[in-house]
Amino acid sequence: MGSQPTDTKRRYEYELGHTDRELRRLATQAALVEPFTRSYLQRAGIGLGMRVLDVGSGAGDVAFLAAGLVGPAGEVVGTDRSPMAVAAATARAKEQSLGNVGFVEGDPANLTFDMPFDAIVGRYVLMFSADPVAMLKGISKHLKPGGVVVFHEVDWTGASSFPPAPTYDHCFRCIVDTFHKVGTNPYMGLGLHAAFIKAGLPAPTMAVSALAGGGSDRLSGIDLISDLAVTMAPVMEQTGVINALDLQPESLQERIRDEATTNGSVVVGRYEVGAWARLTQSSTTGR
Repeated sequence: MGSQPTDTKRRYEYELGHTDRELRRLATQAALVEPFTRSYLQRAGIGLGMRVLDVGSGAGDVAFLAAGLVGPAGEVVGTDRSPMAVAAATARAKEQSLGNVGFVEGDPANLTFDMPFDAIVGRYVLMFSADPVAMLKGISKHLKPGGVVVFHEVDWTGASSFPPAPTYDHCFRCIVDTFHKVGTNPYMGLGLHAAFIKAGLPAPTMAVSALAGGGSDRLSGIDLISDLAVTMAPVMEQTGVINALDLQPESLQERIRDEATTNGSVVVGRYEVGAWARLTQSSTTGR
């Protein structure tokens, strides 16, 4: 995930930060949701030889995924407003000897590029934007005619447990409440349809997936939610959602696992929503 511009409606530029711990959390998250993102990109038509702009690259996971899809003949340019994120993603690309992907610092809506792109992609970006419609309009100017826009966003409507695992349910409610307080949209996923249309893009094709499993499942949605809650604990406390000590972050993951196992609960994660649309000559995105 990449950071977005500071806005008066947002108390934090990006409440998850760009610490080493957060970059490790992103790696775990990427392993869990990569199949969903890959499916959305492939279904949108991302393929060999394409030139792709990745918005809000963070540690670079989506850019690396896109680089694999476009192959050596293609190119991926990742962007992020955070110098730390760009440095981390650049180092990872070098470690993996990826010659078809690079990263630049800045707001992609305001950056200039030598050539237009066949596709623009992003994961967990629009939810942090103060104005996702304006953002979509701004980045779409970098598309070729017939280019495709693909976004993967979350929607916390689907998070639940059956039978209830109270600690898990409390945990995700605290995350949602904190997002609301800092100006992040926890329901951006199902808002993608309206955002695309308001930005002058065609109505998108959409798909929804979710992580689900029991308490004994390793590397599951429990890891994703508990890691996110621990990362957000200081902001939860600062916004008055919870006392960080009450969350007991050092034992949170195991407590949720034990509770889900004892109750025989199936833990369902947030919705992972994909939306994609192909730009047409008649699209009114500020061209």
